[in-house]
Amino acid sequence: MRIVVAPDKFKGSVSAEEAAAHIAAGIREAQPHAQVTVLPVADGGEGTLDAAVTAGYTRHDLTVTGPIGEPVAAAWARLDDTAVVEMSLASGLAALPHDENGDPILAAREATSRGTGELIAAALDTGCTRVILGVGGSATTDGGAGMLAGLGARLLDAAGHEIPDGGATLAQLATVDLSGLHPRVPEAQFVLAADVDNPLTGERGAAAIFGPQKGASQQDVSELDAALVTFRDVLAETLGDSARDAAQAPGAGAAGGVGYAALAVLHATRRPGIDVVLDLVNLDRAVTGADLLITGEGSLDEQSLGGKTPVGVLRVGQAHGVPVIAVCGRTTLDRETLEATGFRATHALSDLAPDAHTSMREAPRLLCEVGHAVASELASTSNG
Repeated sequence: MRIVVAPDKFKGSVSAEEAAAHIAAGIREAQPHAQVTVLPVADGGEGTLDAAVTAGYTRHDLTVTGPIGEPVAAAWARLDDTAVVEMSLASGLAALPHDENGDPILAAREATSRGTGELIAAALDTGCTRVILGVGGSATTDGGAGMLAGLGARLLDAAGHEIPDGGATLAQLATVDLSGLHPRVPEAQFVLAADVDNPLTGERGAAAIFGPQKGASQQDVSELDAALVTFRDVLAETLGDSARDAAQAPGAGAAGGVGYAALAVLHATRRPGIDVVLDLVNLDRAVTGADLLITGEGSLDEQSLGGKTPVGVLRVGQAHGVPVIAVCGRTTLDRETLEATGFRATHALSDLAPDAHTSMREAPRLLCEVGHAVASELASTSNG
C-alpha cells in the first residue's frame, strides 16, 4: 500500500509539516507496512520555504530588516541554482511585533518589504540564477519599493534625499535610481508565486482590497493608493511605459504591490502559488503508482475551490488516476459540492470534536485518528 500525504497548514493549529506527520502516524498505526510519503505543501505563502526544505532544498538563515525596520530572523532556501524566498518570513504579518494577546501590531502605512529584497540579494550573491518568490501573508503596501531598496535601488525625494521606508512615504518620491540594483538581477529568472490577480492601484488595487486587512483605515487606503500611483509614475520616468503597463498586469497588486516591483523591475513571470510549490516538491513523481493521495488545510471552503492547495493537489491525483481524500479543520461545502469537485471523501476535524476550539487544540490527535481510519478503510476495501 502506497499513500502520499500532502496537506497545507491548518492555520492557527498545526503547520503543514506537523499535519502531514500526524496523519502519517495514524496511517502507520493502522497499517505498519504501508509505504507513506510525507510531502507538506503550501500555496506560495506561509509554509512555502518549509515545503521546499522538506523536498531537499537547503535552508539558509539570515537576519534581515523586518516590516517595521527592526531586525528579524528569516531564511531562504537553495537547490542547485534555484532559490526560494518566502516573503512572509521577512516582511509578513507574522514578522510584525505582537501584542500581549499574540496578535500582530499592524502598520499598513509604515511596513516595508526591504527584508524580502535582502533575502533575494543573499540568494543572488551565492550565484543563484532562478529565484522563486512566494508573496502570501505580507504586512506591506509599499509597491515593492522596499524590496527594490533591499536590492540596491535608491528612492529619492525632490531634494535628492532617500525617503523613509513604507508605503505612505512614497508620496514624497521624485526619483527612482536603479543604477545600484544588484548586478545579477538582469541575468536571473524570477518567478512570482501569487494567486492574486489584482492590479496595483484603483478600486481593485493593493491598497483598496488588501490594505484594511493590514490595518489601513479608509483614509489610509486613499493615501496609500495615491502614493502607489506616484511610485508607478516615477518608476515610469526611469523604465518607460512598461512600468505603467506592469501596474495593470494581473498580480501587480499582490503582497501590497510587491508583485508590481517583481513584474516591472525584475521581469518576473507570475504563476499560481500552488502550481509553483507542487513543482518544487515534485508531487507528480511522488504520486506515480500510489494507491491514495491525502491532502487538506484548515478550512475547506469556496475559496479553496478557486485554486488553493487541496484542489491543486487533487488535480495532480486525478492526472495520475489516484483517488484523493481531503482532510480539513472544517468545511463550509456540502457533500454534493465536495463530491462534484472530485474528492473521494472528506474528513473534517470539527465532526470529531464538540466545538471548534477543541478541534483546533486537539488537531494532532484528531489528524492521527483520521489517518488511522483512512488507512483501515483502504485496507478493508483492498482486501474485500
